[in-house]
Amino acid sequence: MTTQLAATDVVLAAGPILGSVGISGLTLTTGMLLLMGLRGSDRVKLNRDKAGGVGIGFGTLAMTAGDLWQDVVTGISDVPTSLIRGSGAGDIGLGGIALVLTVATFVPKWKKLIWPALLGISAGVIYGQAGGIWGIGVGLVLKITSMVGEL
Repeated sequence: MTTQLAATDVVLAAGPILGSVGISGLTLTTGMLLLMGLRGSDRVKLNRDKAGGVGIGFGTLAMTAGDLWQDVVTGISDVPTSLIRGSGAGDIGLGGIALVLTVATFVPKWKKLIWPALLGISAGVIYGQAGGIWGIGVGLVLKITSMVGEL
């Protein structure tokens, strides 16, 4: 969590090109891109992998932004997390849930892109909580975010 707060401070700094974007502004923009891509924009082309990747980015940014954003993605994440934990397969742990969500996002051939997007959002939330190798993805998203904030 301290890594996320430090990245938020960097993003809030006003850059010479974009000005004061803020983490909530980047979260809103990422969410709009995801929504427009899912709805079939001629500018935003999504496939399964892109929908999952943007979903992971959106989930990570929303958890960092806090407030309403965090509440929304936590609610989205609670559904698959509860299903995985309640499967009767024993104590899976957050790392196991992160692994299952990653496989469910990127392996099946989804007919509707909403599913990899929602699973990606859930994965973005869980990655930040699971730690370990999953924290690398969170750190990468936050580093890119801080670079955008410096523009």
